[in-house]
Amino acid sequence: MNIRFRLFVSLTIFLLAGPSIVKAQPGRLKILDAITKQPVVFAHVCYESITNTKQKHSLTDASGFADNPCTEPCVVAISYVGYKTLFDTITKAQSKTLLLQPTVLNIDEIVITAQYTPERADKSIYNIKVMNTKQIEYKAATNLSDVMRSELNVRTSQDGVLGSSISLQGLSGENVKLLIDGIPVIGRMNGNIDFSQINLNNVSHIEVIEGPMSVVYGSNALAGVINVITKENKNTRLTSSINSYTESVGVYNVDGGVSVKKNKNIYAFDAGRNFFGGYSDPDTLRSKQWKPKRQVFANASHIYSHDKLKIKTSGQFFNELLLSKGNLIPPYFEKAFDNYFYTNRAGLRSDIATPLGNDRYFNALLSWSWFERRKQTYFKDLTTLDEILTTNSDDQDTSTFNAYTGRFTYSKSIPDHWLNYQTGLDLNHETGSGKRITGTHQEIGDYAAFMSIRVEPVPQLSLQPGIRWSYNTRYSAPLVYSFNAKWSIAENYTIRGSYSKGFRAPSLKELYLLFVDVNHNIRGNEDLEAEHSNNYNLSGHYAREYGKHFTGFDISGFYNNIKNIITLANVNSNLYTYINLDQFTSVGVQANLVYKFYPGLSLKTGVAYTGRKSYQIDQNQSNLKMLYSNDFIFEASYFFPKKDFTASAFYKYTGKLPRYTIDEEGKLSESFIGGYHGLDISLMKRFFQNKLSLSVGAKNLFDVKTVDAAGGTGVAHSGGGGAVPVGWGRSYFVKISVQLSKFE
Repeated sequence: MNIRFRLFVSLTIFLLAGPSIVKAQPGRLKILDAITKQPVVFAHVCYESITNTKQKHSLTDASGFADNPCTEPCVVAISYVGYKTLFDTITKAQSKTLLLQPTVLNIDEIVITAQYTPERADKSIYNIKVMNTKQIEYKAATNLSDVMRSELNVRTSQDGVLGSSISLQGLSGENVKLLIDGIPVIGRMNGNIDFSQINLNNVSHIEVIEGPMSVVYGSNALAGVINVITKENKNTRLTSSINSYTESVGVYNVDGGVSVKKNKNIYAFDAGRNFFGGYSDPDTLRSKQWKPKRQVFANASHIYSHDKLKIKTSGQFFNELLLSKGNLIPPYFEKAFDNYFYTNRAGLRSDIATPLGNDRYFNALLSWSWFERRKQTYFKDLTTLDEILTTNSDDQDTSTFNAYTGRFTYSKSIPDHWLNYQTGLDLNHETGSGKRITGTHQEIGDYAAFMSIRVEPVPQLSLQPGIRWSYNTRYSAPLVYSFNAKWSIAENYTIRGSYSKGFRAPSLKELYLLFVDVNHNIRGNEDLEAEHSNNYNLSGHYAREYGKHFTGFDISGFYNNIKNIITLANVNSNLYTYINLDQFTSVGVQANLVYKFYPGLSLKTGVAYTGRKSYQIDQNQSNLKMLYSNDFIFEASYFFPKKDFTASAFYKYTGKLPRYTIDEEGKLSESFIGGYHGLDISLMKRFFQNKLSLSVGAKNLFDVKTVDAAGGTGVAHSGGGGAVPVGWGRSYFVKISVQLSKFE
């Protein structure tokens, strides 16, 4: 009886309490891919209470499940790389299946460059190219040069001392504006920023706008704008990372960072060290063609974020030592002269963003940037390794530049409203000092007010006229204006067009700096005139998703006409200076085709055709022909979801580059740099819930080191023709990245 009684009581209690027990169990969310219906593993899930805005965070497990910890109604946000962020509302203990929509292409990446407020790239009136974190990882890129060299219609130039630089739309140097989080990067050598000095360890993505942006960003933006956007930790309480990169040619890099989120504050710090041992082919001399260098860098930031206020303060430091070893001195070959080139960069900035009323926004950006280039020459005894600083004053030199920027914008931005606008101030002041600067100290200021209005008479059509008024302390600046248009012809078709009036005042370096190193001898010219330009761009875009397939096609063309363009001219056998050419024209067309089969296959191919023409009226050379070059790219990657493994290949043919150079008599003559093929491959595998990633691969598989050149190399080297270096040949790399995150 006792046993039966106990069984009866137990069964009764279970039947009565069972529903309550089941009800008390927490609910579970199941996160699936909207197309494949497969679980999305390790997606980030953020739960925010509707009443007190408190947050909790978790990751989905290997089956795509995440527990529902809400004790009251919550807003849930689910995010993962390659998917659109999903927002939904759930209740206490609710179980639910949610479908994440994959972003098959980058058409809805959020962009900020030249925007009134952040918006999707496909909604922007500008044709913006986005290179996101995934693309940077697949290329195993460690600096900006690694990313840009395989892009269509982007030509990369290499220099053993000055590093790498690029050209857009046939224009290079001072006409390409490089920004980091909206702040101009200073420190141009030979007119170019060394893109290998822009490290990508803390970069979220890169935004590129090809074509004139003079109204928004003023001088140095005739060819386009490259804006490097750094990471901000918005979701995790603690994130730490460490990365190492090794390349067989003698590259050894390591960097790491940590980010902490506490209440309304985010603190972040990262630092790294890069090393390159130098390279020559053949490696028979002490002097290297590609100079050894060491880089050290660090970044720190603090973000305070409230409902209606965001303040970001950050600081950066960069130091590079480039060693130019001299060859042994006869007759005993025991001594040599060595040149040490130090590049230092530092900067402080503060960003303030706050809404003013409904759909009005105010942004303020203040920054100080410092650049120093220091040269030291030593006489070295290789038997004792003693070094003595040489007494020749020309062997020692320091040039310092400071730039102060203030940018203030006030915007009205209402999505899908027929009228929005932005007005602002853009204040820039730069100083330069050093014994190689005329008068040892010079400065130049550019202060501007700008405004643009976006009108949408119908939902499919956007029109945006803009105007910029500038005051330059050295040159009389004209009124600069632009007109942009975007027409969504149908659901899958978009046309964009633009016209811009451009203006660029010469920089302090072009005016006053005497730049001398082991390969260069360039003198500034105080009599330079400012550049004036008319620029036209037209592009068409087609995109269609059907099931697991995506097809995208872009075609664009441009025409740039610049009066008084500034270029280098050969004064004598080893001295160059800047002069104005009466006219420069570049014209071109490019087309891209993208196909993706979700989730694994991604293919991209493109071709570009660019023409360039320069002439001097007083040399009776206005009838010179247009010189054309072509580029071709093909990219392929395949992602294996179950193995979390990706294989990628990047091929680019950089065509023969004919162009005009200036001889010692001031006449234009035709020259060229030969074409070449480039192929990189990479394999990337993730481990331990995405905490560890391993990349291996090869770069420059065709082993290209130099290409033929005739009629001068077009840079300020003592001598022309022969061969131009483009790389250090075939190399192999290994990259290891570790990232740890804490959500609670």
